[in-house]
Amino acid sequence: MFVFFLRRLLVAVPTLILISIFVFLLQQLLPGDPVLAMAGEDRDLATLAALRERYGLNETLPVQYWVWISAVLQGDFGTSIRSGEPILDLILQKLPVTLQLAAMSLAFAMLIGIPMGIVSAVNKGTKIDLAANVIALSGLSIPNFWLGIMLILLVSVRWQLFPASGYVPPSEDFWQSIRTMLMPSFVLGTGLAAALMRHTRSSMLEVLRQDYVRTARAKGLTERRVVLRHAFRNALTPIVTLTALLFGELVAGAVLTEQIFTIPGFGKLIVDAVFNRDYAVVQGVVLVTAFGFIFMNLLADMAYVLLNPRLRHAR
Repeated sequence: MFVFFLRRLLVAVPTLILISIFVFLLQQLLPGDPVLAMAGEDRDLATLAALRERYGLNETLPVQYWVWISAVLQGDFGTSIRSGEPILDLILQKLPVTLQLAAMSLAFAMLIGIPMGIVSAVNKGTKIDLAANVIALSGLSIPNFWLGIMLILLVSVRWQLFPASGYVPPSEDFWQSIRTMLMPSFVLGTGLAAALMRHTRSSMLEVLRQDYVRTARAKGLTERRVVLRHAFRNALTPIVTLTALLFGELVAGAVLTEQIFTIPGFGKLIVDAVFNRDYAVVQGVVLVTAFGFIFMNLLADMAYVLLNPRLRHAR
């Protein structure tokens, strides 16, 4: 188990290094000059030179990268050119918001997708199976931005059931925080529920064909016990793996939904940073997001081994 974890960790480290290099170099391709944007109306040469020297932008790219990554390894992500705040503080302010949105979205996806996948697999070839597949295809096809706008118009504007936008921290008002996050979580969760449903159905169909499932039925066990205790338990491995990956995808890809519902999370932070050409913030957010995604991959691998004991002794 430890050797398996160590191998995965050794793969994750060079991956993060390559991502950091890629993110740093990609920033250089963005149009515009952050120093010009920061200087505003006062664009005399002395001011521009002073700003470049202050933020190290007059150095060569390898030197800039080395200075940046060395500071990151010490927990210093730099300072926002636009606001002057430490980037790590900005990340720590926005990260809990996106994590809450991702967790609630994943809860919606699991509550909808996994039961639908089980029911669809058990009733393969029936109208129930067809209906579940149609719903899943609809969830994959409907754009998040359209669904979000429709929910705002119907649920918030017309029916006035939930707030149309904004965010309230759970520490201030827990239930109001849940109410403000319900619609964006549902929007994100529906698309993921469709993918989870299809994955659950495929995994369940494979397990239901196994000999031990037929043996359990031959012993006279109830269909519910056969499906939930024997089949679903053995079908969990790929489902757990996909769930961990989906959580990482939610943290990284909730930009559009956060913009629609005006949620001050990672999405809004990185969009504002791109528009303001605040490269250091973009680099910090993308690097933290990549680390989170790799960490979730590592957790998925560990869960895979825990759920499948045969892999613990695999070479």
